[in-house]
Amino acid sequence: MQRRQMVQLAAATLAAPLLDAHAQAFPVKPIKLVIAFPAGGPTDITMRALADAAGKILGQPVVVENKPGAGGTMPAQQLQSAPPDGYTVAQIPLGVFRLPYTTKINWDPIKDISYVLNVTGYAFGLVVPTDSALRTWTHFVAWAKANPGLLSYGSTGTMTSPHLTMELIAQKLGLELLHVPYKGSADLMQAILGGQIMAAADSTGFAPQVAAGKLRVLNTWGAERLAKFPDAPTLKELGLGLVQNSPFGIGAPKGTPPAVIKRLHDAFKQAMEQESYVTALARYDMVPMYMNSATYLKFAQDTFTKEKALVEKLGLLRQP
Repeated sequence: MQRRQMVQLAAATLAAPLLDAHAQAFPVKPIKLVIAFPAGGPTDITMRALADAAGKILGQPVVVENKPGAGGTMPAQQLQSAPPDGYTVAQIPLGVFRLPYTTKINWDPIKDISYVLNVTGYAFGLVVPTDSALRTWTHFVAWAKANPGLLSYGSTGTMTSPHLTMELIAQKLGLELLHVPYKGSADLMQAILGGQIMAAADSTGFAPQVAAGKLRVLNTWGAERLAKFPDAPTLKELGLGLVQNSPFGIGAPKGTPPAVIKRLHDAFKQAMEQESYVTALARYDMVPMYMNSATYLKFAQDTFTKEKALVEKLGLLRQP
């Protein structure tokens, strides 16, 4: 064996016990959980409940940091410069898997993220003000066809699932809609209630406004009708053949030790089972949607392939 190989082997042998010791001691300080949307929306409220529960299990606080913008991809980008020690983790929305197809980046969403677990998925729908003349989906489509490019709708950001799903619907029906992006549900709700846009495509962060009689749900996007909005048809029922529930989970930097990933996985999985988290999800018709680390990685790989097809279909693929 060459001297260089012997030195490398000795270094690796010495490092292994140190890594094991680090994992066993982990965590010894607060953990930062970066999420993709602003304070006050459904992501923020549900992830703070999860973080609080996980912190109690880990014995160290899990501190939420909001990083909105860039179609929900800022947390994943932040992982690229974070130390691989488990003290920075991030929400991974579906927009992360579209990013390389629309924007030039120097990292890979599959190879450069350590996938910890999936935690839930959004329930989506389209809402209008209660006093809107667009009282049903039929009215919405008819008005859009009669007024090309004038029917404005907001979403939680360019290239997010609400935006791309609405564009796919528009393509299927031959509609020309006016898209207005916002940084998150809280900003979007302010805009529609303030009359700045005619409709809003969002996760069910709109539920409190519907309950207050300020907004009306025209459709929802799951496989079945939502219990909270039983009168709102699904996109499948409307003949569009679409289901969108947008699972999301938690990732860590590439190279995070497997034992640290397991510690994080086990703590967040246990946190998902806490009543505080389940109750927070229920406010927005969301449910726990668990995938372990291996299953979540496979989901990420499959989604990465599917999202390319969607971006290509909408004509949004970045040119080399």
